[in-house]
Amino acid sequence: MQTEILDRQKKAQEENAEITGSQALLEALIIEGVNTIFGYPGGAIMPIYDALYDYNDKLEHILVRHEQGGIHAGQGYARTSGKTGVVFATSGPGATNLVTGLADAMIDSTPLVCITGQVFAHLLGTDAFQETDVINITTPVTKWNHQITDANEIPEVLAKAFYIAKSGRPGPVLIDITKNAQLQKFNYSGYKKCTHIRSYRPKPIIREEYIKAAADMINKAQKPFVIFGQGVILGEAEQEFKQFIEKGGLPAAWTILGLSALETDHPLNVGMLGMHGNYGPNVMTNQCDVLIAVGMRFDDRVTGRLDRYAKQAKVIHLDIDPSEIDKNVKADVPVWGDCKQTLPMITNLLEKRNHENWLNGFTECMKQEVEAVIDEEMHPKTDVLTMGEVIDQLNELTKGDAVIVTDVGQHQMVACRYAKFTKSKSNITSGGLGTMGFALPAAIGAKYGAKDRTVVAVIGDGGIQMTIQELGTIMQNNINVKILILNNRFLGMVRQWQQLFHEKRYSFVNIESPDYVAVAKGYRIEGNSIEDRSKLVSALDTMLKHDGPYLLEVFVGKENNVFPMVPQGCGVSEVRLK
Repeated sequence: MQTEILDRQKKAQEENAEITGSQALLEALIIEGVNTIFGYPGGAIMPIYDALYDYNDKLEHILVRHEQGGIHAGQGYARTSGKTGVVFATSGPGATNLVTGLADAMIDSTPLVCITGQVFAHLLGTDAFQETDVINITTPVTKWNHQITDANEIPEVLAKAFYIAKSGRPGPVLIDITKNAQLQKFNYSGYKKCTHIRSYRPKPIIREEYIKAAADMINKAQKPFVIFGQGVILGEAEQEFKQFIEKGGLPAAWTILGLSALETDHPLNVGMLGMHGNYGPNVMTNQCDVLIAVGMRFDDRVTGRLDRYAKQAKVIHLDIDPSEIDKNVKADVPVWGDCKQTLPMITNLLEKRNHENWLNGFTECMKQEVEAVIDEEMHPKTDVLTMGEVIDQLNELTKGDAVIVTDVGQHQMVACRYAKFTKSKSNITSGGLGTMGFALPAAIGAKYGAKDRTVVAVIGDGGIQMTIQELGTIMQNNINVKILILNNRFLGMVRQWQQLFHEKRYSFVNIESPDYVAVAKGYRIEGNSIEDRSKLVSALDTMLKHDGPYLLEVFVGKENNVFPMVPQGCGVSEVRLK
């Protein structure tokens, strides 16, 4: 592949060939190593699709059923592959249908390059058919965006787009290309990848005095506690992180986007942080003497009330994005930089430690949680299935090797709490934006990004109906995605809040669903529906072993709640077990 790319560049430079803007765009994608595109054609992007007709041996295009499905698929691809996702959409409604996915990718730091078609340049500002000001619409939800009106700009702008999307703290980039620029021929002298942009510094300068201060603070700590997020995964620093906590004997808890950066059965992995996190990590946050945050942003769902958050602790914050440090929680030691570089620098200065008594505190908290919550979730005394036992059985069958893509709601929190992982890039979910409808299309992209792995989409009966049309994408491409619907016949998370905080005034949370198995069969996808515990294991096993896509609906308790829970407006140590 690399030899072919070099040959293409050399040939272009020698010939100084005249090609169209559309061809130049596709040449850029090939040289950037793109092999998969998710998209939907339309009038304003038709020249690019016409050119793509001659590139289908080098670029695989997946026709989605809705542009939102396309961008969520691009996110799933980026999250499992570690590469930049690429999405095509036309102008007007095609471009605006990307906005939710752009916002989702922005807050979750997912690298995307989205290409939108636009009306002819001379029609800009005339309210032409399917014209929208996509640049101003998407400015708040992109890392960078740019409109191209001249084909000569395409190579340089695309190079910048890929560099900006993937470097530093990743994020989505949108390039809007007018139709005349797609059709225009120009003298193409090759494509050069971007490695530097003046005034853009994706990695801040590492200050050694802060490295030393952080190590010294950790060495002196009696109750150190590490909280880690997706920055460990994005920085490909999983091994460096493991060496760091193992040398210091540091208990570590994860945000939902940090899940799978450290295998879930690691002895120093003490569980999940936040609103529905484990009891120990929440309570012990307000007991530690040094809090070490690695690649996470102190989201409100992790911290609860900031005026009651870790006030007793010295805080060390490692992050590649300087704007995140001191934004929500004041850092005593700010460690700017890529954690793949900064973690080993700190590790080298650490003393070998074993905080056995401190770790025992987390163990005792887990015993309380098992007794109050987990035993009942895994071994209910009624005939009604729980979400937790479904995920537990899925763990047994997949041995923690599967990629699990979750939608948003109770099932998401349960899956994040109970799923087991042995490999990184295995938990794909919408974290910061909480986008219902994310899972089905994201699972499509996740499968293309990790073709050799089992991909299971765990979805609620509400979220599945938001993007159910993507079953058509799965059908047409025979994508081997397993779809597990946990159906509680409610918009469960909203209902839980209404039960606990609004006197059981269930306002518009009862949701009726179609016969999902019949819908799947309409898309020529096999499926099954169960509600008996005796059929659970065999049904899950059939789903996983089926050759091709499969939909399994499992009916679970209607009014089961997710605990522990930190109520909104409370501190993390006020976490409720019941």
